[in-house]
Amino acid sequence: LVELNLAFLFQTSVTNQEQWEEMLATKGLTVVDVYQQWCGPCRAVVSLLRKIKNELGDDLLHFATAEADSIDALERYQGKCEPTFLFYGGGELVAVLRGANAPLLQRLIVEELTKEKLVLEQGGERRAVRHTNSPTVIHLLIHAVSPVVPASKSYTVAIIKPDAVAHGKANEIIMKIQDAGFEILAHDERTLSEVEARDFYQHKATEAGFEDLVQFMSSGPSHILVLSQVEGTSNVVPAWRELIGPADVEEAKNQKPESLRAQYGTQTLFNAVHGSEDSDQASRELAFFFPNFRTASITEQDGEEEHVERTLALIRSDIARENRENILAEIHKAGFTVALQREVMLTEEQVKQFYSQHVEEDYFPALLRSMTSGPVLALALARTGAVHHWKKIIGPSDINKAKEESPDCLRAQFAVENEPINQLHGSASHEEAQREINFFFPQQKTLAVIKPDAMEQHRESILEEIHGRGFSVTQLKEMVLSREMAEEIYKEHKEKPFFDQLVEFMCRLNLTGSNKTCFRLSDGLN
Repeated sequence: LVELNLAFLFQTSVTNQEQWEEMLATKGLTVVDVYQQWCGPCRAVVSLLRKIKNELGDDLLHFATAEADSIDALERYQGKCEPTFLFYGGGELVAVLRGANAPLLQRLIVEELTKEKLVLEQGGERRAVRHTNSPTVIHLLIHAVSPVVPASKSYTVAIIKPDAVAHGKANEIIMKIQDAGFEILAHDERTLSEVEARDFYQHKATEAGFEDLVQFMSSGPSHILVLSQVEGTSNVVPAWRELIGPADVEEAKNQKPESLRAQYGTQTLFNAVHGSEDSDQASRELAFFFPNFRTASITEQDGEEEHVERTLALIRSDIARENRENILAEIHKAGFTVALQREVMLTEEQVKQFYSQHVEEDYFPALLRSMTSGPVLALALARTGAVHHWKKIIGPSDINKAKEESPDCLRAQFAVENEPINQLHGSASHEEAQREINFFFPQQKTLAVIKPDAMEQHRESILEEIHGRGFSVTQLKEMVLSREMAEEIYKEHKEKPFFDQLVEFMCRLNLTGSNKTCFRLSDGLN
């Protein structure tokens, strides 16, 4: 017991809000082990942290343990037993690591201490980050909101699948990806719904085991990464597929024993990682997971502003299954980026609503039949002059006119025999494009609350940050919560020991006489 207590002496114990504020005021880098009262700090890394402290011998490096149940800023970590390490410099959160990954923890400590010393010596700015569910936010937050990379770079999607995440291998795999020279441009941890898994793997729908694949991919969290090329490689896709190895785990172990699937996979379905098969698939997968991800055009790289607009494209069901790949290839060849993509079965009422201006036309029954006979592929296409350019590519709406006047247009090329309705839709104007995109990709809304402690000093900064991240505030209200309202908002925590303290905090008045601002946010980028 004496030896154990000595081991913890180098870590400052933080168990209340006052001690937390004192810790944030400490000069240098502080690595905080966040824990729950019922499980205590992470003992597995104590020896490592003490070793790092002794080897570096730096007065600017500090370690602390913090009880999440007693500190307002750690509310999001309450009730979770996964080891979590927060890195603070100058009172600002600069990195987060989830999981007791010793090599990665050691690397982050050294890297973040170096950065903090540069800030203190040269007066630079810290790169503060927000709390996230990802294992490390160092690379994620650089490009998380609207990643933009030079057009000369290639990129692909990588997925660390639920089996590898469940076995605690995500951080280890991420380290190996970076050690292999790949750059992580974006990173998200998410659990796919069955619908999302089915949409993502729809190209495998006819293969045996498709339902098992859907169930597996929606069984738990995955890590979604956007990877850029290794140095000296013009196309990142084959380089990434070389690193992950064959899809069959036994084949990977025999032919590529150093590959990720050989090391972390257990069978074909549970093969640990996913990689895009080619550049076109990578583009579609990017649109699926990161709709705001885009490459900088040559004009943007030269420092000139270029206005990119969006338009809606529909590929009707008669050609969506057999010709979608050919049409998508034409879309990419024309310089479009697929910003959003969704395959959907429409009801008659939805078609009547979408084509409300055409309901009385003679051709509408045929249009209604075409739009409800099978899944329709909806695409939000982005580029300069998107509305005009897409209309030009698809050609006249009348099939006969399209064949006679523009035989190379898409409506002429993909016309269905004995079908009077063209198979491709395009928005007629900028205003119509916005309405139609919102129809198929409705904006999501969420509630955000600025709490009492941040209202007086940080209200405007928080609002600026929200706008800067691509959100728009659709409703805003400043109010003092009643106890009943606070209890209703936090009712999921009612049985927690901190519930009463939390409710009292949310109802208190600050120096300005109000306690919070709450507002609904909608992501204007869909």
